Amino acid sequence: MPNSITRHIPNSVTCLNLFSGCIACVMAFEARYEWAFFFIILSAVFDFFDGMLARLLHAYSNIGKDLDSLADDVSFGVAPSVMVFSLLREMCQPATGVLAWLPYVAFLIAVFSALRLAKFNNDSRQTTSFIGLPVPANALFWASLVTGGHDFLLAHLYLPVCLVPLICLFSWLLVSEIPMFSLKFKSLRWKDNKVSFTFLLVCIPLLALLGACSFAAIIVWYIILSLVAWKKA
Repeated sequence: MPNSITRHIPNSVTCLNLFSGCIACVMAFEARYEWAFFFIILSAVFDFFDGMLARLLHAYSNIGKDLDSLADDVSFGVAPSVMVFSLLREMCQPATGVLAWLPYVAFLIAVFSALRLAKFNNDSRQTTSFIGLPVPANALFWASLVTGGHDFLLAHLYLPVCLVPLICLFSWLLVSEIPMFSLKFKSLRWKDNKVSFTFLLVCIPLLALLGACSFAAIIVWYIILSLVAWKKA
C-alpha cells in the first residue's frame, strides 16, 4: 500500500494536466494557437506520467480515475474544441445568418470526448488496446491541424463547410466500435509488435517534413493503420 504522501503523487500530476488544459483553453479563445497546442502537448505528457506513476506506486483510487477523466475532457476535449471554434469564427467573418452559428459545431468535439472517456471507464475490453479513437489522439489531430494549417484554411473560404463533416467524422470515431492499437510493448520483437513498429517508422519522416501539421498526419496514419490491422484480424 502507498504511504500518505506517495498516494497523492499521481493525482497531483493529473491536476497539472487539468491546469495545463485550462491554460490551453485561454490561449485558444485568444486565437494564440501555437501556445494552445503547446499546452495540449504538455497536458498529454502529464497524462502519460500520471498513469505510469499510479502503476509504479500502486496508488489507484476511484477519485483518481474520475479526476483523470475530468482533466482529459478539459485538456483533450474542451481545449481543441475552442481552437476549432476560434478558427471557424475567423473563417466565417463577416458572421451573418447560418455562418454566425457554424463555429459552435466545434463543441461536438468536447461532447463526444466526454462520451468517449465515460465509455472507456466502463469498458473492460480496453485494457491492452482501444475501441474507438483515443481522446488525446483526437486532440492532437485538431490542435495540429489548426496550428499548422491556419493560414491555408483562412485562405480558402469554402473550407468552413468542409470542416463541419470532418468534425462529425472524428466525433463518431471517438465513440465507434473500431479497434485501434496502443503503443504498449510487451517485448521488442518485430513479430509481436509489427503494427506499432510500422506506425513509428512512418512517424519519423512525417515529423521531419510536416512541422506543426505532422501530428494531424500522424493521427490520420494511426487511424488508417488501425483499420488495416482490424480488417486483417
